[in-house]
Amino acid sequence: MDDDDVSARKGSFRKFLEHLSGAGKAIGVLTSGGDAQGMNAAVRAVVRMGIYVGAKVYFIYEGYQGMVDGGSNIVEANWESVSSILQVGGTIIGSARCKAFRTREGRLKAAGNLVQRGITNLCVIGGDGSLTGANIFRKEWSGLLKELAENGDIDREEVQKHAYLNVVGMVGSIDNDFCGTDMTIGTDSALHRIIEVVDAIMTTAQSHQRTFVLEVMGRHCGYLALVSALACGADWVFLPESPPEEGWQENMCIKLSENRARKKRLNIIIVAEGAIDTQNKPITSEQIKELVVTQLGYDTRVTILGHVQRGGTPSAFDRILASRMGVEAVVALLQATPETPACVVSLSGNQAVRLPLLECVQMTQDVQKAMDERRFKDAVRLRGRSFESNLNTYKRLAIKMPDDQIPKSNCNVAVINVGAPAAGMNAAVRSAVRVGISEGHKMFAIYDGFEGFAKGQIKEIGWADVGGWTGQGGSILGTKRTLPGKSLEAIAEQMRTHSINALLIIGGFETCDRIKQSASGTKRRVFIIETMGGYCGYLANMGALAAGADAAYIFEEPFDIRDLQANVEHLTEKMKTTIQRGLVLRNESCSEHYTTDFIYHLYSEEGKGVFDCRKNVLGHMQQGGAPSPFDRNFGTKISARAMQWLSTKLKEAQGKGKRFVTDDSICVLGISKRNLLFQPVAQLKKETDFEHRIPKEQWWLKLRPLMKILAKYKASYEVSDPGQLEHVHHRGHEEPAAI
Repeated sequence: MDDDDVSARKGSFRKFLEHLSGAGKAIGVLTSGGDAQGMNAAVRAVVRMGIYVGAKVYFIYEGYQGMVDGGSNIVEANWESVSSILQVGGTIIGSARCKAFRTREGRLKAAGNLVQRGITNLCVIGGDGSLTGANIFRKEWSGLLKELAENGDIDREEVQKHAYLNVVGMVGSIDNDFCGTDMTIGTDSALHRIIEVVDAIMTTAQSHQRTFVLEVMGRHCGYLALVSALACGADWVFLPESPPEEGWQENMCIKLSENRARKKRLNIIIVAEGAIDTQNKPITSEQIKELVVTQLGYDTRVTILGHVQRGGTPSAFDRILASRMGVEAVVALLQATPETPACVVSLSGNQAVRLPLLECVQMTQDVQKAMDERRFKDAVRLRGRSFESNLNTYKRLAIKMPDDQIPKSNCNVAVINVGAPAAGMNAAVRSAVRVGISEGHKMFAIYDGFEGFAKGQIKEIGWADVGGWTGQGGSILGTKRTLPGKSLEAIAEQMRTHSINALLIIGGFETCDRIKQSASGTKRRVFIIETMGGYCGYLANMGALAAGADAAYIFEEPFDIRDLQANVEHLTEKMKTTIQRGLVLRNESCSEHYTTDFIYHLYSEEGKGVFDCRKNVLGHMQQGGAPSPFDRNFGTKISARAMQWLSTKLKEAQGKGKRFVTDDSICVLGISKRNLLFQPVAQLKKETDFEHRIPKEQWWLKLRPLMKILAKYKASYEVSDPGQLEHVHHRGHEEPAAI
């Protein structure tokens, strides 16, 4: 980074502070409704970002009940109040249902308690009911203050001084039942709990040839059921938004018996707790069990997951999501004017956006209305394109049409894994094979990467061959890092021999979503952890954000001995407070000279008498284990989309004897900002640093300042345009990137 760039960054930091001074402002943060993993990460981000910009931040304990009761329920928070809560499930400030707040009298008390402390900015973390309540409160605010003044509870000056209330919401709900955001805080962690149970059940069920009926949460929303069905390749799924057609009982039994006939020892049926039929009558897990036992005589067990889904440690995804949302919420509050409507901070692709709260709540209620009126297609559409796309992908992958009903394309399509093994590869192969077969192609699997391709390790692969692949780690097809350079002629010969018309390559520059950090517990200890990633600092940076690290050294941001010294001094100061744990991450290739050993020795020497150090090189454990729900679903969806693209290209060429020589016949599919994008390799060449095998511009570097701010360093942070509230229905025509 040159000096001009550095001074420009410092200039933007000054500008950022000028525009976002929180001096003289007070923010109240509360969690309300059902708890969700990741709420604590959101609370931590709000508190630290608020303090960082000079505002006072108050905990409001026990949700709206605490706001109504006041007293010791509303307490000023400091930096250390939120130390070591990032990895804790639930919410440390409590959550409670509150009847009093539903009455004007209750809201009057709440307003009095807030004005007493000068709180005119409210950050609410909860579901649609909690956010609706906050919006009613905001609208009534000036009237409530006038009434308090008339009653003599506050003076006229207070009414003028605290004339309006700003409200920003973050959606904390494991059901992902709020329209306007791709993911709500807690959903990914709940999916982890479900998938852990499914993976455990799979081993026991296969031992005994059993059918399992698994009931997951979701009274009004089938997202958890649908995505977990996609992630484990369930035989059947019941959702409130998309009830099974008339005669489903017979169809389901046929499907289960066909799968048994294909030597599948295990059947999994996933039921959302709010599942209904087309007449809006409940479909229960016990009913389904009775049906399977009576009709098929299969040994069938019911597992109701219940509150297990709310428990446990939040996933890395939820910690990062909640941290980003919390910082964005504070920025939104400080940029708000009396005219700004209450907004919700939400996620679109990999971007944080703000949407009008009322629009989101209205659309969420419209889904329920559509279900009540049995307009189920509308309900699915209103849930959003991501939900619709998940449902279509599930149907396509779960139910095989009879061979005589699939029009043949006369095209051969091969699938290959290349590069380092990554969790989710097998889910992607399964998806590609099944979508390819349903498109009428003959599918081939290539074993052991380009090396195997050159040697002719190619076999036809069928629908049943990829059953049960979604939850498997590594690469079942085998993968090598060998590049095809020297074997191009042999590969071309194999393509001619097997008449391969299209090739789907899964892999590439090393990618891996799995990172596990645990560094809490011990006193006055600093952990130095080395992560993988080649020259790409994504794992180190995002791992640091998810684990609340003090520093993360990455190749993309050069550092020198002065930076290391500053970090040591920062940690030494921190250890003098009640926070007595440090965490430093280092990307394996961030610096040739400042190795993990060097940093470990430097910290050990400089921290003598204040803290001791431990180091850990995570190595290949990051690539191991079962894939996360995110990886399974992302692999499944992106691969299905890639096969559809290949089919379209093959259809365009049919009968024309056309060879693909244009740039857009070789594309890479991935997330770009908010959408799934096919980008020609020729174009990507210009955007790639081939020496270090990373893109020249990396979107996640914008999140780097978040980690620094939340660790109490000064950093420049790009803020959203204050006037920009998007609208829920406006989402463009591209493919959504959401999981």
